[in-house]
Amino acid sequence: MEIGRIRGYLCPMRKLLNEELGRKTVDEFKSSSKTPVVVVLDNVRSLLNVGSVFRTADAFLVEALYLCGITGTPPNKEIQKTALGSTDTVDWKYFKTTEEAVKELKQSGYAVYAIEQAENAIMLDHFSPEKNKKIAVVFGHEVKGVEQQVIDLCDGVIEIPQVGTKHSLNIAVSAGIVIWDVFLKIQSNH
Repeated sequence: MEIGRIRGYLCPMRKLLNEELGRKTVDEFKSSSKTPVVVVLDNVRSLLNVGSVFRTADAFLVEALYLCGITGTPPNKEIQKTALGSTDTVDWKYFKTTEEAVKELKQSGYAVYAIEQAENAIMLDHFSPEKNKKIAVVFGHEVKGVEQQVIDLCDGVIEIPQVGTKHSLNIAVSAGIVIWDVFLKIQSNH
């Protein structure tokens, strides 16, 4: 067993066994209270990215995924490679266009934010979800990003601050960062 230091104290570090992780069954997941967030994928072409977003949505009890346009849908073995069964837990819905999805969300009382680099975007570290307000976050195509006509329908744009040379993150990485951040902020509001 390895010994490490946490805040100056010597602490044992043992990798947890799968049975120690407190994993929910599919039924427990379905009946759990969800994080009031819907993730919208706007024409995401990579099925592996779609699967990764499913898995992240499962990890943080996201309410649903909205798959739009050319975004692949389950069942699909390429999605399953990275989803690892989370297509069975996370609710999802397909829309022919992302505009339809955003309009439905807004009619249902969601604040909808595109995740994009845009004028007047709020940096993720400065974004504070409104207490008791459901939100939706829209992630775009791997090359083109979120379509401008979708951005025009959104309540705002959130940008992930980046300081390197690329200013471009993979959609699955972006989703992981944003979902985790929003999850933490919503949890601290309760």
